Amino acid sequence: MTVVAHDRIDSVLETAQDVLTRRAGSRVRIDDPEDLGGSGRSTVLRVRVADNPVSLDRTVVVKAFDEHSSADQVLREIASYRYATALPTASRPGPQLLASDLDSRILVLTDLGDGRRMIDLLGSTDVDEVGRGVSAWGQALGRMHAATFGGEDDFDTLLRVSGRRGDGRRDAPICSSGIDAQAAEAVRRTADVADEIGVSVSDEFRAVLDAGLALFGDGRFRAFSTSDVGPENILINDDGVQFMDYEWGAFRDATLDVAYALATFPSALSEPASHRAAELETALADAWRAEVSPLWPALADDRTLRDLLTTARTLWVWLGTYWMLESDTSGDDWALHTADPRVVTARWADLARSSADPVVSDVARDVGRALQRLWFE
Repeated sequence: MTVVAHDRIDSVLETAQDVLTRRAGSRVRIDDPEDLGGSGRSTVLRVRVADNPVSLDRTVVVKAFDEHSSADQVLREIASYRYATALPTASRPGPQLLASDLDSRILVLTDLGDGRRMIDLLGSTDVDEVGRGVSAWGQALGRMHAATFGGEDDFDTLLRVSGRRGDGRRDAPICSSGIDAQAAEAVRRTADVADEIGVSVSDEFRAVLDAGLALFGDGRFRAFSTSDVGPENILINDDGVQFMDYEWGAFRDATLDVAYALATFPSALSEPASHRAAELETALADAWRAEVSPLWPALADDRTLRDLLTTARTLWVWLGTYWMLESDTSGDDWALHTADPRVVTARWADLARSSADPVVSDVARDVGRALQRLWFE
């Protein structure tokens, strides 16, 4: 957990009180801050609502960005929470936005409680429990995607509105959801990365990476994503699976989310559960498909779904490797980012195992062996 200086906490509390007071139209007082940790660029506190003139919960969560956070990041989080909060209660993927202020870079959210983190559940030695959690994860992704399909224009409008400052000026246009720009750079540097680890990457494999990259801007199955849907950003409470951290929320092809989950969760599995990784991956994908297939009947075809997930997963595994080799700390906050070479090599082994595309599986085995030599021999 991040340790936050007392003066920073006092400043965040004072600003959050002002934001809530303006939102409520009467004085709100909060106290008893509990540090929930943050990304390093943000302070996240659970606070008690002491003076409650409106129907606020007894506790709320305050998230405050520092001055080094990018404007795009703050704007996207505010717009993403506004968009998600406007959804029907049963379709909200996570906490509700209570108040926000762009100039002070602060958000006030409903408190999801302590719950159980998905990353902890995956480490359970009860394989059946892990299976239920993974299936619930897939269902929650599917519900989020089904509820937001067709809402891209509304989200874009919220981005523009959220970018208006109090004095009527607008911030710079938002051009990127963050990770898509980094993925584009990783694909552009394909030849450089391949040379660095001593493997040959065919034009066919590069085409797979290009197709994965295209899922950000195109794709047949576009829906809202909180973007970092890895296990570290999931809480399980009485209401089920809850997604947290909407800093780079965006619309993109929904298969990117499923593939992101498939790429990030196997490394967190306990010893008994890791032997059933393939089965768990199938359970997650099938649970997701059951939720979205009424909207996207093409996904009922196993080959169509398998090919899309292979394409997206290949992109994620490549990006994670690029981050590792380039020592790019800008990915530190993503579940995909890791400083552990064992995780990176395992992802290539998992990709080779799961892919029915010989172009992908052959390169995955080659890269995995090359990384093994580079890091462990």
